[in-house]
Amino acid sequence: MERGYVLHTRPFKDSSVLVNMLIDGHGRVDCVARLGSGKTSIKSILQPFQPLIFQLSGRTSLRNMSSVEAGSPAIPLSGDVSFAGFYLNELLVRCIAVDHGAESMFFTYHKTLMSMAAGFCESQLRYFELSLLKELGLMPTLRTDLSQDPIEPDYYYRLLPDEGFVNALGPKTSHYSGEMLLALDEHRLEASHLRQAKYLMRLMLAPCLGDKPLKSRALFRYKMASPLTK
Repeated sequence: MERGYVLHTRPFKDSSVLVNMLIDGHGRVDCVARLGSGKTSIKSILQPFQPLIFQLSGRTSLRNMSSVEAGSPAIPLSGDVSFAGFYLNELLVRCIAVDHGAESMFFTYHKTLMSMAAGFCESQLRYFELSLLKELGLMPTLRTDLSQDPIEPDYYYRLLPDEGFVNALGPKTSHYSGEMLLALDEHRLEASHLRQAKYLMRLMLAPCLGDKPLKSRALFRYKMASPLTK
Protein backbone atom coordinates (compact mmCIF):
# COMPACT_ATOMS: atom_id res chain seq x y z
CA MET A 1 0.00 0.00 0.00
CA GLU A 2 1.06 3.56 -0.75
CA ARG A 3 0.31 6.72 1.18
CA GLY A 4 -0.19 10.19 -0.18
CA TYR A 5 -2.24 13.33 -0.62
CA VAL A 6 -4.56 14.57 -3.35
CA LEU A 7 -3.29 17.79 -4.90
CA HIS A 8 -5.98 18.25 -7.54
CA THR A 9 -8.72 16.26 -9.29
CA ARG A 10 -10.68 16.72 -12.49
CA PRO A 11 -13.23 14.57 -14.36
CA PHE A 12 -11.73 11.95 -16.64
CA LYS A 13 -14.29 9.62 -18.17
CA ASP A 14 -17.31 7.64 -17.05
CA SER A 15 -17.21 7.74 -13.23
CA SER A 16 -13.45 8.21 -13.05
CA VAL A 17 -11.29 11.20 -12.15
CA LEU A 18 -7.74 12.20 -13.00
CA VAL A 19 -5.88 12.76 -9.74
CA ASN A 20 -2.64 14.68 -9.23
CA MET A 21 -1.07 13.04 -6.18
CA LEU A 22 1.93 13.60 -3.91
CA ILE A 23 3.02 10.13 -2.79
CA ASP A 24 5.52 9.07 -0.17
CA GLY A 25 8.56 7.58 -1.89
CA HIS A 26 7.39 8.60 -5.36
CA GLY A 27 6.74 12.36 -5.31
CA ARG A 28 4.35 13.76 -7.91
CA VAL A 29 2.25 11.03 -9.57
CA ASP A 30 -0.81 11.29 -11.83
CA CYS A 31 -3.46 8.58 -11.43
CA VAL A 32 -6.88 7.54 -12.60
CA ALA A 33 -9.34 6.59 -9.86
CA ARG A 34 -12.87 5.21 -10.15
CA LEU A 35 -15.18 7.06 -7.78
CA GLY A 36 -17.73 4.29 -7.41
CA SER A 37 -21.28 4.93 -6.22
CA GLY A 38 -23.42 4.71 -3.13
CA LYS A 39 -21.74 3.36 -0.01
CA THR A 40 -18.67 2.31 -1.99
CA SER A 41 -17.99 5.79 -3.38
CA ILE A 42 -14.61 7.28 -2.50
CA LYS A 43 -15.59 10.81 -3.54
CA SER A 44 -15.86 12.02 0.06
CA ILE A 45 -12.28 11.03 0.92
CA LEU A 46 -10.60 11.80 -2.41
CA GLN A 47 -10.10 15.35 -1.22
CA PRO A 48 -7.17 17.70 -0.51
CA PHE A 49 -5.52 17.50 2.94
CA GLN A 50 -6.91 14.00 3.53
CA PRO A 51 -4.13 11.45 4.18
CA LEU A 52 -4.84 8.40 2.01
CA ILE A 53 -3.62 4.84 1.69
CA PHE A 54 -4.14 3.05 -1.63
CA GLN A 55 -2.68 0.77 -4.27
CA LEU A 56 -1.00 1.84 -7.51
CA SER A 57 -0.80 -0.23 -10.68
CA GLY A 58 0.31 0.27 -14.26
CA ARG A 59 3.64 1.05 -15.87
CA THR A 60 2.86 4.22 -17.82
CA SER A 61 3.12 7.80 -16.55
CA LEU A 62 -0.63 7.66 -15.82
CA ARG A 63 -1.11 5.09 -13.06
CA ASN A 64 -4.26 3.37 -11.80
CA MET A 65 -5.31 4.03 -8.22
CA SER A 66 -7.42 1.50 -6.28
CA SER A 67 -8.33 0.28 -2.78
CA VAL A 68 -8.44 3.88 -1.56
CA GLU A 69 -8.95 4.44 2.18
CA ALA A 70 -8.51 7.29 4.62
CA GLY A 71 -5.17 6.83 6.35
CA SER A 72 -6.12 9.15 9.22
CA PRO A 73 -8.50 12.07 9.81
CA ALA A 74 -8.22 14.95 7.35
CA ILE A 75 -5.85 17.72 8.40
CA PRO A 76 -8.15 20.54 9.60
CA LEU A 77 -7.34 23.57 7.47
CA SER A 78 -10.24 25.99 7.75
CA GLY A 79 -11.02 29.55 6.76
CA ASP A 80 -8.16 31.53 5.24
CA VAL A 81 -5.67 28.78 6.09
CA SER A 82 -7.34 26.50 3.54
CA PHE A 83 -6.35 28.97 0.81
CA ALA A 84 -2.74 28.61 1.93
CA GLY A 85 -3.10 24.84 1.63
CA PHE A 86 -4.53 25.13 -1.88
CA TYR A 87 -1.61 27.44 -2.73
CA LEU A 88 0.85 24.70 -1.74
CA ASN A 89 -1.07 22.20 -3.87
CA GLU A 90 -1.06 24.48 -6.88
CA LEU A 91 2.68 25.13 -6.54
CA LEU A 92 3.37 21.40 -6.57
CA VAL A 93 1.16 20.71 -9.58
CA ARG A 94 2.50 23.68 -11.55
CA CYS A 95 6.20 23.31 -10.70
CA ILE A 96 6.86 19.58 -10.48
CA ALA A 97 6.60 17.41 -13.58
CA VAL A 98 5.54 13.79 -13.15
CA ASP A 99 8.90 12.51 -14.35
CA HIS A 100 10.76 14.74 -11.86
CA GLY A 101 9.67 12.71 -8.85
CA ALA A 102 10.47 15.04 -5.93
CA GLU A 103 10.28 12.26 -3.34
CA SER A 104 11.59 14.55 -0.59
CA MET A 105 8.62 16.92 -0.89
CA PHE A 106 6.13 14.50 0.68
CA PHE A 107 7.37 14.96 4.24
CA THR A 108 7.96 18.68 3.71
CA TYR A 109 4.36 19.02 2.55
CA HIS A 110 2.96 16.89 5.37
CA LYS A 111 4.88 18.81 8.04
CA THR A 112 3.79 22.14 6.56
CA LEU A 113 0.12 21.13 6.60
CA MET A 114 0.40 19.96 10.21
CA SER A 115 2.15 23.16 11.21
CA MET A 116 -0.46 25.35 9.51
CA ALA A 117 -3.28 23.43 11.18
CA ALA A 118 -1.68 24.05 14.58
CA GLY A 119 -1.30 27.79 13.94
CA PHE A 120 -0.76 29.61 10.68
CA CYS A 121 2.15 31.97 10.03
CA GLU A 122 3.19 33.40 6.67
CA SER A 123 6.74 32.16 7.24
CA GLN A 124 5.48 28.58 6.80
CA LEU A 125 4.77 29.36 3.14
CA ARG A 126 8.21 30.87 2.65
CA TYR A 127 9.94 27.78 4.09
CA PHE A 128 7.87 25.50 1.84
CA GLU A 129 8.69 27.61 -1.22
CA LEU A 130 12.36 27.47 -0.27
CA SER A 131 12.26 23.66 -0.03
CA LEU A 132 10.51 23.43 -3.39
CA LEU A 133 13.05 25.70 -5.09
CA LYS A 134 15.90 23.64 -3.65
CA GLU A 135 14.24 20.46 -4.91
CA LEU A 136 14.00 22.00 -8.39
CA GLY A 137 17.62 23.15 -8.29
CA LEU A 138 16.58 26.78 -8.68
CA MET A 139 17.68 28.19 -5.34
CA PRO A 140 21.16 29.68 -4.94
CA THR A 141 22.89 29.32 -1.58
CA LEU A 142 21.83 31.74 1.13
CA ARG A 143 25.06 31.25 3.08
CA THR A 144 27.65 32.78 0.73
CA ASP A 145 27.73 35.34 -2.08
CA LEU A 146 29.15 34.82 -5.57
CA SER A 147 32.64 35.60 -4.27
CA GLN A 148 32.24 32.77 -1.74
CA ASP A 149 32.29 35.28 1.10
CA PRO A 150 29.84 34.59 3.94
CA ILE A 151 26.51 36.43 3.79
CA GLU A 152 26.77 39.16 6.42
CA PRO A 153 23.62 40.16 8.37
CA ASP A 154 24.49 43.88 8.22
CA TYR A 155 25.01 43.94 4.42
CA TYR A 156 22.56 44.18 1.53
CA TYR A 157 22.60 41.94 -1.53
CA ARG A 158 21.06 41.78 -4.98
CA LEU A 159 20.29 38.63 -6.92
CA LEU A 160 21.89 37.85 -10.25
CA PRO A 161 19.52 35.44 -12.05
CA ASP A 162 20.84 31.88 -12.36
CA GLU A 163 23.97 32.86 -10.41
CA GLY A 164 23.52 34.07 -6.84
CA PHE A 165 23.84 37.05 -4.55
CA VAL A 166 26.31 39.94 -4.79
CA ASN A 167 26.90 42.92 -2.54
CA ALA A 168 24.57 45.87 -3.06
CA LEU A 169 24.61 49.45 -1.82
CA GLY A 170 21.87 50.07 0.71
CA PRO A 171 18.21 49.08 0.89
CA LYS A 172 16.13 49.06 -2.30
CA THR A 173 13.10 47.05 -3.41
CA SER A 174 15.34 44.68 -5.35
CA HIS A 175 17.93 44.39 -2.55
CA TYR A 176 17.80 41.90 0.29
CA SER A 177 19.26 42.23 3.74
CA GLY A 178 21.79 39.61 4.74
CA GLU A 179 19.84 39.28 7.98
CA MET A 180 16.73 38.16 6.07
CA LEU A 181 18.65 35.76 3.81
CA LEU A 182 20.24 34.02 6.78
CA ALA A 183 16.95 33.92 8.69
CA LEU A 184 15.20 32.36 5.69
CA ASP A 185 17.91 29.74 5.34
CA GLU A 186 17.73 28.91 9.06
CA HIS A 187 13.91 28.94 9.28
CA ARG A 188 13.78 31.77 11.79
CA LEU A 189 12.05 34.56 9.85
CA GLU A 190 10.61 37.41 11.88
CA ALA A 191 7.80 39.77 10.96
CA SER A 192 10.26 42.39 9.72
CA HIS A 193 11.69 39.90 7.20
CA LEU A 194 8.44 38.70 5.62
CA ARG A 195 8.00 41.36 2.94
CA GLN A 196 11.49 40.84 1.50
CA ALA A 197 11.23 37.06 1.77
CA LYS A 198 7.91 37.05 -0.10
CA TYR A 199 9.33 39.24 -2.87
CA LEU A 200 12.37 36.98 -3.24
CA MET A 201 10.33 33.76 -3.36
CA ARG A 202 7.95 35.19 -5.98
CA LEU A 203 10.91 36.23 -8.09
CA MET A 204 12.51 32.80 -7.83
CA LEU A 205 9.26 30.93 -8.60
CA ALA A 206 8.31 33.09 -11.58
CA PRO A 207 10.24 31.08 -14.22
CA CYS A 208 8.57 27.90 -13.01
CA LEU A 209 5.03 29.31 -12.77
CA GLY A 210 5.10 31.37 -15.98
CA ASP A 211 2.57 34.08 -16.77
CA LYS A 212 -0.57 32.10 -15.86
CA PRO A 213 -2.05 33.51 -12.61
CA LEU A 214 -2.36 31.22 -9.61
CA LYS A 215 -6.00 30.24 -9.07
CA SER A 216 -5.53 29.88 -5.29
CA ARG A 217 -4.23 33.44 -5.05
CA ALA A 218 -7.10 34.78 -7.19
CA LEU A 219 -9.69 32.95 -5.06
CA PHE A 220 -8.22 34.39 -1.87
CA ARG A 221 -8.30 37.93 -3.29
CA TYR A 222 -11.91 37.41 -4.42
CA LYS A 223 -12.89 36.24 -0.94
CA MET A 224 -11.20 39.22 0.70
CA ALA A 225 -12.96 41.60 -1.70
CA SER A 226 -16.37 40.04 -1.06
CA PRO A 227 -18.80 42.19 0.99
CA LEU A 228 -19.43 39.16 3.23
CA THR A 229 -15.84 39.35 4.51
CA LYS A 230 -16.04 43.03 5.40
